[in-house]
Amino acid sequence: MGAWELLLVGVVMLLGLCGVLVPGVPGSWLVWAGTAWWALQDPRGLAWGVLVGATVVLLLSQAVRWQLPPRRLRESGATRRMAVFAGGGALLGFCVVPVLGALPGFVGGLYVAERVRLGGHGEAVTAVRTALRAGGWSVFVELFACLLIVGAWVGAEIWGG
Repeated sequence: MGAWELLLVGVVMLLGLCGVLVPGVPGSWLVWAGTAWWALQDPRGLAWGVLVGATVVLLLSQAVRWQLPPRRLRESGATRRMAVFAGGGALLGFCVVPVLGALPGFVGGLYVAERVRLGGHGEAVTAVRTALRAGGWSVFVELFACLLIVGAWVGAEIWGG
């Protein structure tokens, strides 16, 4: 697979990661489609292993999301800024402390967005709790699954030879 095709796969996966944070966009399926496209073009067994793993991770994340309360983020007062900060925090945390840093990054991003919006610590903590109860955990589960898949893809490309 050439550099341009890898770049396009990366763009599709990045759009999928962003799509997780936007209601109505099938972000996780865009990430899976990018992985499938890459695996179909790459003859190595590692690519197929990543695709099978991505499929399992996405199906598990969907099963977990069905057990969580439905998304009602807009009704709870969630804003686009919150989504951007939470997603950015999760991505930053995922990169700084591999894999495990996504959760504190996500919650930290929510907190920073609410602290900027509301001004006080107590109000921000209350708003973060409300957002997480209103569907934030569902968003985190889907985002975390997509981050795992993209991380596996990057790892396979860098170290898979």
